[in-house]
Amino acid sequence: MAKKTVRDVDVSGKRVLVRVDFNVPLSERGEVEDDIRIRAALPTLQFLLDKGASLVVMSHLGRPKGQVVETLRLDPVAERLKALLGVPVRKLDTVVGPEVEEVCSALRPGEVVLLENLRFHPGETANDPDFAAALARLGDIYVNDAFGAAHRAHASVVGVAERLPAVAGLLMERELQALGGLLQDPARPFVAVLGGSKISDKLKVLFRLRELVDTLILGGGMCFTIMKWKGLEIGKSLCEEEFLDQVGELMEGETPGRAEIMLPQDVVVADDFRPDAESRVVEAGGIPPGWMGLDIGPRTRDAYASRIGEAATIFWNGPMGVFEWERFQEGTRRVAEAIASSGAVTVAGGGDTISAIRKFGLEESFTHISTGGGASMEFLEGKALPGVEVLQEK
Repeated sequence: MAKKTVRDVDVSGKRVLVRVDFNVPLSERGEVEDDIRIRAALPTLQFLLDKGASLVVMSHLGRPKGQVVETLRLDPVAERLKALLGVPVRKLDTVVGPEVEEVCSALRPGEVVLLENLRFHPGETANDPDFAAALARLGDIYVNDAFGAAHRAHASVVGVAERLPAVAGLLMERELQALGGLLQDPARPFVAVLGGSKISDKLKVLFRLRELVDTLILGGGMCFTIMKWKGLEIGKSLCEEEFLDQVGELMEGETPGRAEIMLPQDVVVADDFRPDAESRVVEAGGIPPGWMGLDIGPRTRDAYASRIGEAATIFWNGPMGVFEWERFQEGTRRVAEAIASSGAVTVAGGGDTISAIRKFGLEESFTHISTGGGASMEFLEGKALPGVEVLQEK
């Protein structure tokens, strides 16, 4: 799937409409708490500026559902972008309309405008043709650098790309190359490490990865639904009983040629869901009544780290436990450090996974950290992403 990128078009003197993913967390004071997604877009924005373009940058933030929500305005994002990019960024208070068109039409090379939150307009998520056309009038060329929104057939993702010459940004290119490499002849052994709280969020990709990887290493709260299916004692650990049948299909599908599935041998349990709860290590599947599993145990950490150390390619999505609390972070830490020091091609993704990597200071040790969220998972499931399909082929 070779798509044209910003390197394949002449942007000198052009207004470039750039879709980015600045859906960042804001503090109670309305400040950007984590700017990783803004930083991820900087190479594309700087490349375009260096080539003599002016930029009309657009993003969504949160889920305002077509209404103006004051706490979801992009003003703090504009301030952070200005600081990181090192050039003035003019933030507009609306998305489309005569005033916006007037400002954008007067842009000169090197100037940057940031539109207001796209999702303040109901036409965004509906892919309304009039709204898409209004956005398209703001630029000469369209660049999609928002891989995290590529699975949405929204106006700023698909509608605009159907109306302007449309190419991928550098982040989009990196995401497609890194994730595509997992699907197309990865170096083996190929190990996938999946965690997180809910197995319902991971079932589709688990079925897909079962056919692609050599080993599936599972941790986090999602494991207890599998243990429940196996008839093991899980105490009051998280369990999605409505998905037991699908878990059965996944586990009963273990045959030659499919991935080996590794589950915890022991777990760290607590008598309550709080950071200072009483805790101890027990055998997996032997959790006492009234107790819950909040991390993988020491033997499991050793087994997982050993298998990770043998891998040539690793994909990681989801923590092994409640890593935010010191007492229950060791499983995630050990897995993160094992992946970082493995020497393999390492791709990680998911908000909690990225938070863990940053907490343990391992950002520079991964081949690629995907900010794609749900889009990354759908890509790995084998789904076509509307925002990618619509871009021009090389």
